Order: sequence, then structure tokens, then C-alpha cells
Amino acid sequence: MAALLKKLLGPKAALAASSRGVGRREASLGIDAGVAVRVRFAPSPTGFLHLGGLRTALYNYIFAKKYQGSFILRLEDTDQTRLVPGAAENIEDMLEWAGIPPDESPRRGGPAGPYQQSQRLALYAQAAEALLSSGAAYPCFCSPQRLELLKKEALRSYQTPRYDNRCRNLSQAQVAQKLAMDPKPAIRFRLEEEAPGFQDLVYGWNQHEVASVEGDPVILKSDGFPTYHLACVVDDHHMGISHVLRGSEWLVSTSKHLLLYQALGWQPPHFAHLPLVLNKDGHKLSKRQGDIFLEHFMAAGFLPDALLDIITNCGSGFAENQMGRTLPELITQFDLSRITCHSALLDLEKLPEFNRLHLRRLVSSDAQRRQLVRKLQALVEETFGSQLRDRAVLDPVYLERIILLRQTSGKIWCELHTGHAE
Repeated sequence: MAALLKKLLGPKAALAASSRGVGRREASLGIDAGVAVRVRFAPSPTGFLHLGGLRTALYNYIFAKKYQGSFILRLEDTDQTRLVPGAAENIEDMLEWAGIPPDESPRRGGPAGPYQQSQRLALYAQAAEALLSSGAAYPCFCSPQRLELLKKEALRSYQTPRYDNRCRNLSQAQVAQKLAMDPKPAIRFRLEEEAPGFQDLVYGWNQHEVASVEGDPVILKSDGFPTYHLACVVDDHHMGISHVLRGSEWLVSTSKHLLLYQALGWQPPHFAHLPLVLNKDGHKLSKRQGDIFLEHFMAAGFLPDALLDIITNCGSGFAENQMGRTLPELITQFDLSRITCHSALLDLEKLPEFNRLHLRRLVSSDAQRRQLVRKLQALVEETFGSQLRDRAVLDPVYLERIILLRQTSGKIWCELHTGHAE
């Protein structure tokens, strides 16, 4: 971590960072003097970016910027069978459109790259080899058919499917014999009976005895690709991640990850698990809902600031909920210690109201109004193209009058994108 800090900041910046005092609040959040705040948003490109992912990315971004840190985009593309064409590009495009671009990413590069897990296989193999050498991991020769039978038998008995650790106690001679027939087995991690507890920055003290409810997990598949558990631990370590802000669905797995950190002799980052974002009816946001993808909102003409405002307004992390906050205000007012364990209920029917508020704010500024005119000119040309008979409608004075007249409705952008502007 220290070496990476020097590489990232340079000697003068590192010295300046270490000379700054750390207050009580910062210390309680695991922000240490002289250690750079580095967070990551690590989606899987198995789908396009949606509102739930945007909320996770935004909280990472504003936390990093509040403490002069770095926001990293890392693509977890190890499940090659589920990759969606164009999803990797879409994720970074949408972060840039939303105004929260990463400091380091597959597109931008950076000192801790590469930033796609499929390009980091040597690191995972190295970590797996270290775990095998120490006895913390072992090769597993169980066939997919046997594992499927185990799963079916457990379900038939109304039990949670789990691996029975059959290969855990194979002798060296048995392993050598099986390796001769199957030179590329999967690698499993030995779960310890007593998993370490940890202080989550949102949920407080947590400890999950994972060994009592599940079998030893696969950490490296026979094709050389890691599973999530090994990959996230290895990458967070080598990328110098100081804080992991991720969805609460990973809370139970954290004890497993801490066992991996312990076995590898690495210092874990601080963890903050974010509560879910739900629909206003209390159901989980689903990728199957086409209208939760950011592309939908961009195509409908909603302002990025309106989206950032509504997804923070419906949750916690701020002293009070208020409409109309800009990104700089979100950064200033954000307080990780104020995030509660309660799920956030997102009412998208209110989005036009948020959009109208942010449009009026933009229109009230001369400089931003001129910027809006230029965007409107481009939108008109893009929407109507050769069908545009009277190019006088592109006159800046005329377009400015339209913006001023329609600012209270906030619908001008939506109308242009759908081709229904009058």
C-alpha cells in the first residue's frame, strides 16, 4: 500500500497527505493520515448500467472526492459466458454522461491496471499458488455431474446446497494420481471454523460463520478464471483499495473474504455495505425492467443531475433530504456515517419534478443557458436531420426564448428526443 501510495501521489504529495491531521469523524471512517482514499466501482459487464449500479458508483465517487481520493472503475468480466456485447463500453459511457467519470479505468488506464479482470489472470494464479503452498487451498477433482447430484439431493431434502468437501482430505499420493488424469482441477479454499468479525461502516459489528452453512468455495476454476471471492480480494489488494463500498448482498460473503486476506497475509480494506435501492412498492430493482437503465433516461432527455439528485434523495447519507442538490453539493454534504441500514425507496414518478428543478437552475445562469442553446441546436439537428425545412429554428435567440418559455415544464428535452417537440 505504501509503495502504491508513493507511485500514485509522488513524494511531495504523499508527504503533504501524511502531514494533514485526521479528525475524529475521519478516523471513525477508517481514513488514516498518509493513506490515500481509493475506492472502486466493480460491475460485471453482463448488462448495461442501471439505477442501482449508478447509486453504488455515485456513493463511491462522492466519498472519494470528499477526501481527495481516487475513484476506480474495474470490470469484473471473469464469467465469460454471460458477457453482453457493448456492456463494458456502456458502463463507462454512462458514468461519463452522469458526470462521475472514473480517475482510473479500462479506457483511461492508470497505475494499477489493467482494469479488466480477464487481463489479470496471472495475479489470480499467483495468489492461488500461494494458498496451495500454505495448505489454505486444495485441488478439487469433482465433476460437474457429481456437484449437480449433490445440489439435487440437498434440494430434495429441503436443505441448502453445499459442497461436501470431499477433496479436502485427499492424500498427496491421491492428488498426484488424480493430477495425472486431470491436470487442470478447480482450486477450493479451506474455510476456517472461526471466521473473523469486522466493523462494517454501515451495519456495525458483523461475523458470519460461513463454514457452518456452506462448503469450501471454488476460488479458481479449471479454465484458469477466478471466482468473485478470490478476484475481488486480489484486485482490491493490488489496487490499493482503502474502502469497499458495495451492495449489502455481499455483507455475508465478507467474512469469507477476510479469511482469504488472512490466509494471504494481507491487510483488508474498510467495508461499508450499502442498503438496497427498491421500487416505491418495495420490490428490488431488476435488470429486466427496461426503464431502469441509464440509456433510457438519457434517450428520454432527463438531465444527469436530476438522476443523481433523486437516487440520493430517496436514501440516506446526508443530514437532511432536500431536492435540487448539485454534484458539488452532494460531495460537500455526504457523510458515510449517516447511511442507515434501511432500503431506499425510489419513486421515479417524481423524476420529472427533479428534472424541472435542475433545468430551471441551469436556465437561470447565462453561461449555462448558452450551453443549453448549443445542446438544443445539436439535438434538433440530430433529431430532425434532413427533415428540418426551416433552419431559422436553429437561431440561438429563438432557441433561448423556447428554453425560457418551457423551463417550468422541463419537457423540452424529452420532446426533442422523442421527436414530438412543437
